[in-house]
Amino acid sequence: MRLSALFIRLIAFVAAGFASVAAARSTVTLVEERSVVAVQETLVDQGYDWAAVLGDGLQVILEGEAPTEAVRFRAISAAGGMVDASRVIDNLSVADSAQIAPPEFAIEILRNDAGISLIGLIPASMDREALTAQINDIADGLPVTDFLEVGDYPAPDTWRDALNYALRAMDLLNKSKISVNADRVNVTALSDSPEEKRRLETTLARNTPDGVRLAVQINAPRPVISPFATRFTLDDQGARFDACTADTSEAIAAIVAAASDAGFQQRANCVLALGAPSKDWGSAVASSIAAVEKLGGGTVTISDTDITLTALAGTGQATFDNIVGRLENDLPDVFALRADLPEQPQDVAEELPQFTATLSPEGEVQLRGRVPDDITNSVAENFANAKFGQRNITMGTRIAENLPAGWSVRVLAGIEALSELSNGVVVVEPDSLTVRGNTGNADANATITGLLIDKLGQGADFDIDVSYVEQLDPIAGLPTPEECIEQVKTVTDGRKILFDPGSADLTADTQPVVDDIAEILKICGDLPVRIAGYTDSQGREEMNQQLSQERANAVLMALSARRVPISTFEAVGFGEESPIADNETEEGREANRRIEFSLIVPESTAQETSTLDDIAEDTPVEGAETAPEAAEDADPASESDETEDQ
Repeated sequence: MRLSALFIRLIAFVAAGFASVAAARSTVTLVEERSVVAVQETLVDQGYDWAAVLGDGLQVILEGEAPTEAVRFRAISAAGGMVDASRVIDNLSVADSAQIAPPEFAIEILRNDAGISLIGLIPASMDREALTAQINDIADGLPVTDFLEVGDYPAPDTWRDALNYALRAMDLLNKSKISVNADRVNVTALSDSPEEKRRLETTLARNTPDGVRLAVQINAPRPVISPFATRFTLDDQGARFDACTADTSEAIAAIVAAASDAGFQQRANCVLALGAPSKDWGSAVASSIAAVEKLGGGTVTISDTDITLTALAGTGQATFDNIVGRLENDLPDVFALRADLPEQPQDVAEELPQFTATLSPEGEVQLRGRVPDDITNSVAENFANAKFGQRNITMGTRIAENLPAGWSVRVLAGIEALSELSNGVVVVEPDSLTVRGNTGNADANATITGLLIDKLGQGADFDIDVSYVEQLDPIAGLPTPEECIEQVKTVTDGRKILFDPGSADLTADTQPVVDDIAEILKICGDLPVRIAGYTDSQGREEMNQQLSQERANAVLMALSARRVPISTFEAVGFGEESPIADNETEEGREANRRIEFSLIVPESTAQETSTLDDIAEDTPVEGAETAPEAAEDADPASESDETEDQ
C-alpha cells in the first residue's frame, strides 16, 4: 500500500510538469503570434509594407530593405511602439542611395560701419588664409565675423571670377549687402549722393565676369535742399529753368507740363529732393509758371513758401493786375506772392559800376572791376584763393567810392558762383548779376541759383547761362576699357618699350613711354589688363619663356611704382610664341621682341594661353621690346649667348 501511494504521487507530479510545459509553450506561441500580427499591421498602416516581421519566441525580428536610413529608423520606432523595444531585433538593410549632388557654393556678405560679416559655403580647394587676409585688408581695422563653412566638392568654373568680382565690389561699397554664387552676383548698396551713385554704377558695370549674371541696386538718399527753390524765366531768349526742385515725381510732371505750355523744349533737370515746405509744392510752382506764360514773359522764383514774380518791362498794368490776382487766388494758403512790374528803362549817361570774375579752361582766375575798400579787396582775393588755389589768381580790382549798398556781398556771391563752373565769367552790376560758362556738373544751374537766392535774396535779379558739357564731367568722361587700351596703343605707336640686352632692366630711353602709359591707366581705373612679353626664336624655348616673363614683370612693377592700381593686372611671358614677323630676318626678330597690353577676357587659364586665336581676342597693343642694337650681340650658334638678344 505504501508503494502504491508513492507511485501515484510521482505520476501525478510528472503529469503536472508536462501539463505546465504544454501550457507555457501554448502561451508563448500565442504571445508570439499576436506580437507579430500587431507589429505587421502597424508597419503596413504606416506605409512600411516593404518590411517583413518574424517571431522567435518573445522576440520580433524585422527584415527587409529600407529606402533610406531615416525610413529604417522610423520603422524600428513604429515596431517598438507595439512591443517592448528590447524585443525588436533589427535585421533591416538600407538601399544604396544615388550619388549625393554637390551643394551650391554661395556667400552672403554684409558690410557697414560695424564691420564685415560673411556666412555661406566655400570649396575646400580655396586658400582660406588668403581669402581671410584679403577681407581683413578691405575691412581696414574693423571687425570681421566669419561664419563660412567648407565643402569638399569641386568648385564650378565661374566661382573664382564671381567671388573676385564680389570682393572688388565690397571694397568699393562701405554700406552694402552682396550675395554671390557661381553664376550670379547681387549687389545692394547705399551711396552718399547721386553723383557717387553714378560713379559706383559706372565702376561696377566694368569688368563683369563672363558667364556671371550681375544685379546692382545702389540707392542714393534724396538730398535735403534749403531753401527749396525753383526759378523759371521766359524772355526773348526762350523759356528756361535756372533751378528746378520737386518733392515727388508727380510734382516734376506738373512743373514740366506747365513749362512746356510756356515754350520750354529742353530736358528739365529737376532735382527730386527732401525739404518741400508744402505738399502742394508742385501745383504752386506749376501755377506760377502758367502765370509767367500768360504775362508773355518774366521770371518767377519760388523759394520755400515765398514766390516772387517779375514781369517784363512794358507789360500792361491791367493785364499784370488781372493775372497776378488770379495767381494769388489759385495759390495754396501757405504761399505768399510778391509781384513786380518794372518800369521802362531810362537812358543813363553815367557809367554803371561793374565787377568781373573770369575762369579760364586752364584754371586761371582774373578779378577785375570796382570794390568799395581795401578790406573787401583783401577778402575777395582770399576767398578766391580758397576756391581756386593761390597760384591761379590775378587781381585787377580798384577801390571806388559811392558803390551800391550790398556790393561786397554781390562780389563774393559772384566768386562763389564762378567756383561751380569749369570755365566762364561772372559779371556783377548794381541791379543784376550774370553767370555764363561751362560745367561738368549737371546740377550746376540749380546749385548756383540756390546760393544766389541765399546770398542776395529771393527778389535779386540774376541771369544764369551755364551749359553742361559731358566731356568736363569727371564721371561721364571716363573712357571705356576698350578706349583705354586704344589710348595705350596710340602712345606706344612707334615707341617701343626697351630692355637692356639679355636682361629685364628697362632702358633709360623707355621711361617716358612707361610714364605715358601709366598716366592713361591711372585715369582708366580698375581694369583687367594683361601685360604680355614675347621674344624672338633664338635660344632655348625655356630660356626665352623665362626672359619674357621677367620682362613682363618688370613692366608691371614699373607701373606700380608710378602709382597705377595693378591689383587686376597680370604679367605673362609667352616666350617665342605668336611671332608677328619672320624670325629669319633681323627686322623680324626685332619686331617679335615686344610687350603687348590687352584686356583680360574672363575664361579659363588654359583657354587664355593655349592658342594664338585666344591671345588675339584680347586686342593686343604693341608696346615693343629690346633696342635694335641688342641683336648685334647675338650668336645663334652659341648656346651660352642664347638669351642675349631676346
